[in-house]
Amino acid sequence: MIERPRDVYVVDAVRTPFGRYGGALAGIRPDDLAAGALRALLDRSPDLDPGRIDDVLLGNANGAGEENRDVARMAALLAGLPVTVPGATVNRLCGSGMEAVVQATRAIALGDASIAVAGGVESMSRAPWVLPKPERAFPATDQQLYSTTLGWRMVNPRMPAEWTIPLGESAELVGAKYAVTREAQDAFALASHRNAARAWREGRYAEEVVPVEGVGLPRDEGIRDDTSLEALARLRPAFIEDGTITAGNASPLNDGAAALLLADEEGLAATGREPLARVRAAAVTGIEPQYFGLGPVDAIRKVLGKASVAPDELHTIELNEAYAAQALACLVALPELDPEVVNPRGGAIAIGHPLGASGARITGAVAHQLAAAGSGTGLAALCIGVGQAVALVLER
Repeated sequence: MIERPRDVYVVDAVRTPFGRYGGALAGIRPDDLAAGALRALLDRSPDLDPGRIDDVLLGNANGAGEENRDVARMAALLAGLPVTVPGATVNRLCGSGMEAVVQATRAIALGDASIAVAGGVESMSRAPWVLPKPERAFPATDQQLYSTTLGWRMVNPRMPAEWTIPLGESAELVGAKYAVTREAQDAFALASHRNAARAWREGRYAEEVVPVEGVGLPRDEGIRDDTSLEALARLRPAFIEDGTITAGNASPLNDGAAALLLADEEGLAATGREPLARVRAAAVTGIEPQYFGLGPVDAIRKVLGKASVAPDELHTIELNEAYAAQALACLVALPELDPEVVNPRGGAIAIGHPLGASGARITGAVAHQLAAAGSGTGLAALCIGVGQAVALVLER
């Protein structure tokens, strides 16, 4: 037993560029994508003996395709880690990558580990179709295939119908609840693209993004430097007639991976590195599934309370942009947050949202932003399908 939780440090954080659905990374298996991120992460800490790593935890929201055999373990082996280093895959849907960070942090804080790798991976391009087994053998009728790319499938009929509506329709409910207009959503989306494009031009991702071997993808594939309010306004509603959510103000389908190196004081010394940041607190919460996009509201309030951090003490905030409607609704519901420090280097609408990787991406983004600033406190939070949210506070 330990007398008090150990401090947990983010030693380093990397991610791949995020690819479009069917784009530059579509030919890369998810286990290979994750392995590349792990290898790049460890290559940046040459003083660390990989055998010292106590566990590898990766988030993944699908698990139905090439990542089905515990992608964390597969990626660790493919990355060349010693066979003695274990791996586990966790699933909290869109929050899986951050959930992996939270679980690794908890293990280190309690003394069950000293050094761990946490992150996430998703290839939405390679997500398979699945065919359920029939209720009776030898059916003579046609059978239905389900896409595992995104959202509900094979829904339990006992679930209330309002809980299982498509994610886009849920986001429309959230936007309507807080009177978020189409114009506001398009402006938010435009800012996401402009901030991301500017961050790349200024080299702000140089310390964070690592290349994918064999793929010539120099930056996130979904960023549109040339988009405009006029172009966004011409897009038709994607989910309901006369709706406000379009392909332009929602996050796309993506492929990508991210990984963080976490350690306590002893593990930090073994890496020979100065940490990017320290983990201060984490929180998970639940909400009615049809309002999943509002989940970060309670999670943010909970984690700030646990960390004893006032909203005006936050130097940077990464709020995952599943939809502009839900991100803006969260900011309306949390007027104490400063929107000027939210997603300063662009968000998921521009960068992309490969489900299992996004939580690790935004955690790493906060850590790198705090390191670049030299000091400060940052917040990362995501909404999660089926009505959950996860949030984390870092400090330097």
